[in-house]
Amino acid sequence: MYTFSNKLKTFSFALIILGLLGVGYGFMTSHKSLDEVKTMLAEEASAHGGGHGEAAAHEAVATHGEQSSEEAHVDVAEAHHGDEHAKHVQHQIANRPWSALYVAAFFFMMIALGALAFYAIQFAAQAGWSPVLFRVMEGITAYLLPGALIVLGIAVASGTIGHYNLFVWMDPEVVAHDKLIQGKSGFLNMTGFIIRGLIFIAGWCTYRHFARKFSIAQDNADVNDNRNFKKSFRISAAFLVFYIYTESMMSWDWIMSVDPHWFSTLFGWYVFASMFVSGITVIAMVTMYLKSKGLLPFVNDSHLHDLAKFMFGISIFWTYLWFSQFMLIWYSNIPEEVTYFVTRFQDYQLPFLGMVVMNFVFPLLILMNSDYKRIPWFVVMAGIVILCGHYIDIFNMIMPATVGDRWFIGIPEISSILLFAGLFIFVVFTALTKAPLLAKGNPFIKESEHFHY
Repeated sequence: MYTFSNKLKTFSFALIILGLLGVGYGFMTSHKSLDEVKTMLAEEASAHGGGHGEAAAHEAVATHGEQSSEEAHVDVAEAHHGDEHAKHVQHQIANRPWSALYVAAFFFMMIALGALAFYAIQFAAQAGWSPVLFRVMEGITAYLLPGALIVLGIAVASGTIGHYNLFVWMDPEVVAHDKLIQGKSGFLNMTGFIIRGLIFIAGWCTYRHFARKFSIAQDNADVNDNRNFKKSFRISAAFLVFYIYTESMMSWDWIMSVDPHWFSTLFGWYVFASMFVSGITVIAMVTMYLKSKGLLPFVNDSHLHDLAKFMFGISIFWTYLWFSQFMLIWYSNIPEEVTYFVTRFQDYQLPFLGMVVMNFVFPLLILMNSDYKRIPWFVVMAGIVILCGHYIDIFNMIMPATVGDRWFIGIPEISSILLFAGLFIFVVFTALTKAPLLAKGNPFIKESEHFHY
């Protein structure tokens, strides 16, 4: 049995506390008055060689008596436009801590969901190489229930106790003046959003509960009694059908609807590829951590090699989907679609192109060699870059619609990562203490223990 070390537990608590402090600081400093925002914009305009900020409005008032009524009307209109722009920027600044919290919460939730899909695939395929890793997968998927509820909770809170910080379709004033969102209101409404979210979470966690239950029951069954394994096989096959539908709908609800004017038919697959490779990467990293502590003697370098192959292969799959979505929309140049990428090229060029390097170029060059896939520190290094790249991927999906060009990776973003990383570590490693680290009753366990490639 695994014992959660006091050092690791203390480390997880320290991350949570630091994260909470930073998140609190982010929320406290995000509320700026309209005058503060105007001053900030005026300073930015002067720093960039001048503009029509607050100084222009003051000049309009000062020279009002010397102008014709038409000129005065123009100046008043410009001042009004400046006020509207300042209010928009004020809202974007207030959105930042909500968005940072949401991005980090979704990122760690999707790791658990990706690991659950990988776990189900192993059962449905009756794979012989992977049963020695099942307890690690079950530990990681333990985070899914709290993680998914937190994501849904942040989304709903942002549209209730917040001021519609993440989803503009939750704002009645916006919907009243937006014909396109009105047309989608049959789907994009708070009641449907909450009900669908709870259905998704209930389905995923019900499968996880019974798969775990049958796996442990199989350990305690007679040698020739494989009834629990057969139950796991059947529910895994059924779950994968449920998963592929609900994962797509979840990606529409929880991510794509932050840009309610935009859509992509590939988006569900794109998010799936990101969560799948992230889940597999964390499985590999937790496995290597436990093995370094002498706790997984039955895991050999061939298991590591196969995990690294999946990390490599799904990274290529992610790139294929990224390029397909990007190239088709960019080439067709339809205004309603291409604005999604124009915004990211103009205001997010570094993270947008940087994630392609981290999620494709780096894994391609590092993990292509078969020998490198068997070197633990090499796989860990590649895994860290892949995880950072997919965090930035989620960052690029959410931030342009919520904070615009006011983005920065600072205290709110880093603190949110620390908060959910600490919670993830605590939940996962606590779950690992609940059962032996070897699924000894699995009928393929001997094949898995002696797996060599």
